[in-house]
Amino acid sequence: MSSCLKLASPGMTLGRPGLKRAFLSHGRLHLTRIPSFNASATTPYLYRPFSHSSAFSATHSDLKPNTLKPVDYAAIEQKWLKRWKLGKDAARSATSADTATPKEINGKEVASLSDKEKFYILSMFPYPSGNLHMGHVRVYTISDALARARRMMGFDVVHPMGWDAFGLPAENAAIERSIHPNEWTVKNIDIMKGQMEKILADFDWDRELRTCSPEYYQWTQYLFLKLHEAGLAYQKEAVVNWDPIDQTVLANEQVDSEGKSWRSGAVVEKRKLRQWFFKITEYADDLLQDLDRLQHWPERVKQMQRNWIGKSQGAEFDFKVNGSGKDAIQVFTSRPDTVYGVQFLAVSTEHPILDAVPKRHQKELEDFKESLKTVSSSGSDGEIKPEGVDTGLFADHPFLPGTKIPVYAVNYVVSDYGTGAVMGVPGHDERDFNFAQTQGIEAKYVIVNEEAKTEGETKGALTARGVLSGDCGEFSHMSSEEAHKAIISKADALGFGREKTSFRIRDWLLSRQRYWGAPIPMIHCHGCGPVPVPEKDLPVVLPVDVELTGRGGSPLKQIESWVNCSCPKCGGNAKRDTDTMDTFVDSSWYFLRYLDPHNKSLPFSHAKATAGMPVDIYIGGVEHAILHLLYSRFLSKFAWKTGLYGKGAAVEDKEGKDPGHGEPFKVLVTQGMVQGRTFKDPVTGAFLHPTEVDLTDPQNPIQISTGKAPAESYEKMSKSKFNGVDPSDMIAAHGADATRLHILYKAPPSEELEWDEQSIVGMQRFLIKVWRVVGQSAANQSSSGVFIPDIQTMNEDERELWRLTNYTIKELTTSLQNTYAFNTSIAFLIKLTNQLSNLTPAPQDTSAQTTTLSKKPKKNQTQVSPALFQHSVEALVKMLSPLAPAFGEECWEAMHDSSSPSEQDVQLLHRSVFSEPWPVHDDAALKEDKVVCGVQVNGKGRFTIEYEVSDLPKDKAAQEQFLRDMIYKHERAGKWLKDDQGVAKAVKKMIVVKGGKNVNFVI
Repeated sequence: MSSCLKLASPGMTLGRPGLKRAFLSHGRLHLTRIPSFNASATTPYLYRPFSHSSAFSATHSDLKPNTLKPVDYAAIEQKWLKRWKLGKDAARSATSADTATPKEINGKEVASLSDKEKFYILSMFPYPSGNLHMGHVRVYTISDALARARRMMGFDVVHPMGWDAFGLPAENAAIERSIHPNEWTVKNIDIMKGQMEKILADFDWDRELRTCSPEYYQWTQYLFLKLHEAGLAYQKEAVVNWDPIDQTVLANEQVDSEGKSWRSGAVVEKRKLRQWFFKITEYADDLLQDLDRLQHWPERVKQMQRNWIGKSQGAEFDFKVNGSGKDAIQVFTSRPDTVYGVQFLAVSTEHPILDAVPKRHQKELEDFKESLKTVSSSGSDGEIKPEGVDTGLFADHPFLPGTKIPVYAVNYVVSDYGTGAVMGVPGHDERDFNFAQTQGIEAKYVIVNEEAKTEGETKGALTARGVLSGDCGEFSHMSSEEAHKAIISKADALGFGREKTSFRIRDWLLSRQRYWGAPIPMIHCHGCGPVPVPEKDLPVVLPVDVELTGRGGSPLKQIESWVNCSCPKCGGNAKRDTDTMDTFVDSSWYFLRYLDPHNKSLPFSHAKATAGMPVDIYIGGVEHAILHLLYSRFLSKFAWKTGLYGKGAAVEDKEGKDPGHGEPFKVLVTQGMVQGRTFKDPVTGAFLHPTEVDLTDPQNPIQISTGKAPAESYEKMSKSKFNGVDPSDMIAAHGADATRLHILYKAPPSEELEWDEQSIVGMQRFLIKVWRVVGQSAANQSSSGVFIPDIQTMNEDERELWRLTNYTIKELTTSLQNTYAFNTSIAFLIKLTNQLSNLTPAPQDTSAQTTTLSKKPKKNQTQVSPALFQHSVEALVKMLSPLAPAFGEECWEAMHDSSSPSEQDVQLLHRSVFSEPWPVHDDAALKEDKVVCGVQVNGKGRFTIEYEVSDLPKDKAAQEQFLRDMIYKHERAGKWLKDDQGVAKAVKKMIVVKGGKNVNFVI
């Protein structure tokens, strides 16, 4: 920390030149200093806040020194929202360069002319549903606090916001309301932007994007063409949910638990359609291996992605059918040690081997296939119940000559996963065991493990590895690990098997037979086949004049003027692809567009994306841990590998790029859900509306209809549970600053937050206490000059305040930079505020040119140096401001604006707290004068001792002897460490931890 703190001298010009120009050109700002503070007042007061209508027109004569009003959070927030807007207008008008034009130095494009280090903070952009919920408020409060703090720390912060604006909900809303989806979407965006303003979120709105805008989805289509050019976008047949009445494809969430369409009520069928895919499996190894590079991601998220990618090392075996090598079924298994337990083969209903099914089994097979066209019911755990039919085919067991095993067509094996066939090992696979039970097959066990100490013990499928039984030929009594290698080796030598790596992940199906999405930029020609739309013809714009009914497949098919076109290759008649893209495609690259949102030539410039990536902190719900994050990693890696951004692996590895290799997100913060207080009838289990519960005593709710206590819990907020909370109501009732603090204080970001409106009052009390110490500081401003901390001249209270201030700075800095433990951060701010509340700035000699600390007072005196007090309050306000921005600004203005300046001086003197540097702690100040040492006996705390830090020896043995002597002199040592005669009890071990802050005696 700097050894001095410069205090403002009267007449000193403060503030940024850009803001000065703005205030001069955009209207008059009139500020006033806080009136004299009444320390004895029991009711919190602020100087009169400017009203919504007069915040920029009040004159000094209007503001009488003794005119005090109670705290009006709403007025304060409105005042600063206007000021911030004024400042942004100023910055915008001062920047005359076209942001769409790349900057160049010596003919080479550069990303930015700023010499500050970039810091990219991003919260997952929302779907514009029309209303923010508390989950939104939580994630945007977190990102806003981090962004504001990082700016104060000197970073060039990118903190954008946009809208994930395509998707089925808007299309359904449009059908229900007979309006265009775009009209619905734009209206909702306007509403939600206003709500974001109310929570005081400071986003870079100049970077705003909407995925439904042609200016955005032009580049989504561009990236599709690049993937197609690279062989990573292709078409093939795939099974979809088909509504036979509405004649349209349904998303999984549109199919109810009975397998019926949510709209028409028809039994949903499974139908094959030609669909577009991204070949994400090509990147499976990279996506898996590079998870190890993500050192700042939650481990559970990485594990979820590992499981989804599902890399398995195993073997592929050939099972001959009908004794012929021509007809063979290849199966992959991750457990070759169980091959002697194979009792059947299970194949998908699309497997080519079914062409050889004997005639007598064909009808049963076709009937089974037909039954699968409807969506199957699931078990209680959500898994599909295993079903299948005997095909009449038999395969030869490759390791047991002469053994024939039946082949079944089943519903739990899919054609596009692996080989479309699996070994049926009921003894050691739960799914196979369940299916075997439906077919009357008794499980065979070939592995002895901890689940079955003897081969005879059978309790379902025994899935753990162990030792092979005596029925496994030459591999009998080998461990599973040994047999794994030996069995593959023999199969490879004999030509019917090989080592194989398989992945669970499947290619990304992106076709949607709906209107409100980015059109797939492909043209279908009878002679040329699928042909890409030329880049010069992008975007392929969605037609506006469209009739949405929710029936008859894609609405785009009905618009002949849009569908019919010419083939770019041969010029003949052709048709546009009428599918639109999965909205995950839009959201899987938006973070790159934010860095260059107005570029009309490319999705983003190489220089800007290279300089801006990766996102330093990405914040969002854990529900997006798999698909969104996985798809984003895939598209980012594709862009990086193909040179759209980045310097290449060799250069980035040399530079120590973190995380590197095209990974888009360095730090991932996954916030938990906000849960609402939920009441149920304890008898019926029905959810109770709050009006059905007497909350006169919030701690003891009573169900009005019964007079008894209802069942109470905290659950995910939803309309059906009557436990939702409207953020606008909370802000109107308690203020945005207090609401933000409550959200940050109630729980760490990664944990569930149990919403309790009653505790917001605690945050309001905290703000009131802060205002009081700000009032003390403003009323007792230190004289102009330099504050030089000198610990030797400080009294005890001053030393403790100096230490606590620096300790709080250190903790807040660590939290906002690394741990994101906002709850503990606010606890430290509360502690510092309480300390300041117990102190009083000492009278000062106004003639002195240098502010020195007060002389050492008597022990019971609570006066401290006004310069130290002011320094601590300033640090407190700076640290509080990112969390409660409007209130922080109000406090800072109260402390620093002139009491009666001329109009021009007001314009020059005003400065935002967010233009101030973040406080820096002084390591020397963190050293404590005294240590309170906890004394434990057999692990239980019994008493404490206190000693001077300077008295503790540096030598370990001497430290133990010093502490032992101090402890045994304590009056309570006789009870716990001595016998009835006062003789010290035998001590087996004395354990000193935390450098002498805790001692445990094992007796």
